[in-house]
Amino acid sequence: MPYENPLYFAEEAAQLDLIADGRVALGVSRGSPEPALRGWESFGYTGSEDPRGADIAREHFEKFMRAIKGEPMTYADPVQYGAGAKLAIEPQSPGLAERIWWGAGSAKTAEWAGERGVNLMSSTLLTEANEGSFAEQQAEQLRRYREAFRAAGHTRTPRTSVSRSVFPIVGPEDEIFSYMGARESRDQVGVIDGFTSVFGRTYADSPDTLVEQLKQDQAVMESDTLMLTNPSQLGPELNLRILENFAKYVAPELGWQPNTEGPVTGYEIS
Repeated sequence: MPYENPLYFAEEAAQLDLIADGRVALGVSRGSPEPALRGWESFGYTGSEDPRGADIAREHFEKFMRAIKGEPMTYADPVQYGAGAKLAIEPQSPGLAERIWWGAGSAKTAEWAGERGVNLMSSTLLTEANEGSFAEQQAEQLRRYREAFRAAGHTRTPRTSVSRSVFPIVGPEDEIFSYMGARESRDQVGVIDGFTSVFGRTYADSPDTLVEQLKQDQAVMESDTLMLTNPSQLGPELNLRILENFAKYVAPELGWQPNTEGPVTGYEIS
């Protein structure tokens, strides 16, 4: 978001959603660790007091959300519209605002997303390292998000997601995935953007074992959606096999149903 023109981005998102018949689920965030030195300034955005551009990202996101909700964003030409008239972006896609997700890397950012009433994406890392496993910390992040969502007075049911690298080993041709599980079979701690961060483990095992392991992952069970994060370097054929194996042998045991069974919904906030 530090690089985006929020109004142009809002128009693009609305156009895409209309073309897709209201099926867009759009995830946005501050972005990955900044590869350029204050790169947003090269795009014409200045005034950031954060070395990561997080303040500009949030400012742009707030404006983006107002725009897709249909709020007037500028005064109209009084010659054409009369004095005091205002204009919203065009086109508008009703309902899109409820399908926007914010990617949060900390509990504080998750609370910020909950206050704004958007859905929450939590990835395979947290830019904080507190007591407990990665899954326990992430589950707490999800709970704090829901508490903030409710406290802000939002009445709809939000969506939450977590990401995991999961490799079901079904046959001999899947043994290539076993080394991934051996390499990253436990949480890792490192430094990212100057913050001590914790990275979630990789799951690679037989379907039965994966089901039991994922059921013990508090964050996976706390969220309504599990996103699979697998290396694009494997190529489309292997990634398709991973998805097929997961959908056939693992996901049903976790309560998953195909989208042909109806729309995906979040967990009610009690």
